[in-house]
Amino acid sequence: MPPEPAPAAARRAVSPLDHRIEAATGHDVDTLWAYRDRGVLDEPHARLVDQHRELATAQTSVTFYLTLLNRLTSGEFPVDTAWFERVDRTVDQMEQAADARDAAARKVLAALEPIETATAAPVRGEGALTTDDQAALLAIAGGAKLYEHLLTGRLSVTVASGTRIPYTEVRKLEDASLIVRDRSHPLHAGQRVALTDAGRAALFAARRPPTTTQVPKPPARPGAWPSTPARLR
Repeated sequence: MPPEPAPAAARRAVSPLDHRIEAATGHDVDTLWAYRDRGVLDEPHARLVDQHRELATAQTSVTFYLTLLNRLTSGEFPVDTAWFERVDRTVDQMEQAADARDAAARKVLAALEPIETATAAPVRGEGALTTDDQAALLAIAGGAKLYEHLLTGRLSVTVASGTRIPYTEVRKLEDASLIVRDRSHPLHAGQRVALTDAGRAALFAARRPPTTTQVPKPPARPGAWPSTPARLR
């Protein structure tokens, strides 16, 4: 019998909920994952991405065990006592993985439904950010600090990439409550500047396409939920 391999490293897998997520947010799932890593998303969207990542991991496990079962039943191995034991064990593991996937899918739906409701409602002020505002918020999302030169007293904001943002732009965003700075540190030492929840929401809305079209449901792949083979007993 073949050695039992370990499940593959977690990566995003296509799920039947992807098209709903993309339709509700206006962004493909890979973009949402990237925004989450950059700290751009507001709390509801960040929670949705976190739950979707759990679903992707669970879906990968289901696909792994289905692939293993297909190999076992391909005729490559002799049908003996050890084969039956291996098939039974693999089906049990696949059932457990499917249960975990279904639980993760329910969590995704719980996080997605409020976003779908909010998307259906009219949004005030969407698109109010200028291109410069968007660029500044994206840069600040990656990390930024506000400094005051000890001799000249000039204020400057430096982001993680080394680029400087005009203080007038930063002041405008701060007055709009889109960013906040850590005033517990003196300016000459650098005050950390970060997006507020309102800033993340405004940036996410501004970068959303003007119109959202329904994304076609991707074709089913082997092991894709909700198809689960019957238990082999």
